[in-house]
Amino acid sequence: MAEKEQKQKKGKKKEDAAPERSAADFSSEAAPVPRVQVKYKEEVVRKLTEQFKYDNVMMVPRLKKIAVNIGMGAATQDPKLLENAAKELTQITGQKVDIRKSKKSIANFKLRENQPIGCRVTLRRKTMYEFFDRLVALALPRVRDFRGVSDSSFDGKGNYTLGVKEQIIFPEIDIDKVGRISGMDITFVTSARSDEEAYALLKELGMPFRKKS
Repeated sequence: MAEKEQKQKKGKKKEDAAPERSAADFSSEAAPVPRVQVKYKEEVVRKLTEQFKYDNVMMVPRLKKIAVNIGMGAATQDPKLLENAAKELTQITGQKVDIRKSKKSIANFKLRENQPIGCRVTLRRKTMYEFFDRLVALALPRVRDFRGVSDSSFDGKGNYTLGVKEQIIFPEIDIDKVGRISGMDITFVTSARSDEEAYALLKELGMPFRKKS
């Protein structure tokens, strides 16, 4: 009887002991799929196929990348401005920025060739969808008197550029630490063959286009 009780206790200890997990086990776990990406696969593809009568799913337009660009001409006089803008863009996108330099000298603007004048980030895959979600759900609604974005900034090739006047609409930016208000251009590059298809894609993903009169 005593021997049976000892075996039961040993078995219970093995069950209670949780298996040890290394940092590698946690890092290998798949990150959650962005909800905008899920929406594209589960809803947008079907709706666009019905609207444009595509023969197969490969013809359905998709979002390829998002490029966020900040031009800082004033950096020719104060390089610190570009340094701050680059830090803020990194905070907003969660990705390291590329510094853009001038291609030629312009004496009237006191601009020298190869001088830093802006910064840019290109987002793809999950990072792209996460940024799109935060832009639409959190940042744009914080624009004063927001009534939707214009639909007149397509380039004729299925790409759309949105101008943002103030970086402080992004919740990642602490307004108390902002030294200068600066804007940015956000370009949505799609695989659409026309602006009509690109508009439909972005609208179905959640882009709040202003209602047409």
